Amino acid sequence: MVTILSAKDSILNQYIAEIRDVEIQKDNMRFRRNLERLGALFAYHISRELVYETREVITPLGIANAPLLKEYPVLATILRAGLPFHQGFLSIFDKSENGFISAYRKHHKDGSFTIAIEYASVTDIDDKVVILTDPMLATGFSMVSAYRELLTKGKPRFVHFAAVIGSVEGLNYLKKNLPRKDIRIWIGALDDELTAQSYIVPGLGDAGDLAYGKKQ
Repeated sequence: MVTILSAKDSILNQYIAEIRDVEIQKDNMRFRRNLERLGALFAYHISRELVYETREVITPLGIANAPLLKEYPVLATILRAGLPFHQGFLSIFDKSENGFISAYRKHHKDGSFTIAIEYASVTDIDDKVVILTDPMLATGFSMVSAYRELLTKGKPRFVHFAAVIGSVEGLNYLKKNLPRKDIRIWIGALDDELTAQSYIVPGLGDAGDLAYGKKQ
């Protein structure tokens, strides 16, 4: 199942507009903060799909019955661009355990590239709900590679994939290369085009560079 959150008007669309805006992008702190805000909004929407159980909460004046999360999801992200987006999720799922996957584009002489997984630090994910995040879903190669790396660490019960901006090509790649059940894909805004260098158009540029400075 695929959910495009920008399909309905909400404050989420304003934050997406700001991270796209070339003038606002000049403020790295603002860019990171908007990714955090988006992470929190995504987390709220995904929280509605999780399992709850009713528990008693003692107040100063009595007892209230409240539906509380039965289990916190494991939060995993792809370094480095994913960190602010991940932090937004962590601000909502504040008891979650975490996983971090370092992936990069390994370029070849013919101009093509593959995704290389350099390092992965992942908590126990067996029979857990996992949320795997990356701000940009361009070709989809990074997300699928990270997912396959997760499977070397354990077998999750369900996986939510979350990206702020995705391309149609990247979404189709996920649909083709991920299992047909026990997953859900969440995208903030879906763009139509990729450049020859596999950047999303209109997109926003390089999220990692905009958050943390240009890499050498």
